[in-house]
Amino acid sequence: MTETRSIAVAAEDEMGLDGRVAGHFGRCRAYVVVEAVGDEIRGSRVVANPHVETHQPGQVPRFIQGLGVDAILAGGMGPRAIDMFAQYGIDVATGLAGTVRDVVGGYLRGEVSGTVPCGHDHPRSCGGGGHA
Repeated sequence: MTETRSIAVAAEDEMGLDGRVAGHFGRCRAYVVVEAVGDEIRGSRVVANPHVETHQPGQVPRFIQGLGVDAILAGGMGPRAIDMFAQYGIDVATGLAGTVRDVVGGYLRGEVSGTVPCGHDHPRSCGGGGHA
């Protein structure tokens, strides 16, 4: 039987599958939630990030968990958030760029995986004593 997946992608805008992957998962404008069966995208919806202006530790991982996804894809993410997603059983892939459609396609084909530490210039929200 082919596996059904639900994947959240941090997006720069609300353009859905044609939008661009955001550089930072917690500061993105929206998440594109993609439903897929096997390596085929079956549907998607755009969910606004209610925490974009009030990014606090743990808010976004809890919000994403509430969307019922089993994976999150983003450009960058701090180590605390990566750990929180792991605790929720949500797979994380970071260091990504391009369109949401292309990144999800690569993930579904097994070409995209793993985490790359956030390289953005905002250490309070990504590093040691920062936010998740």
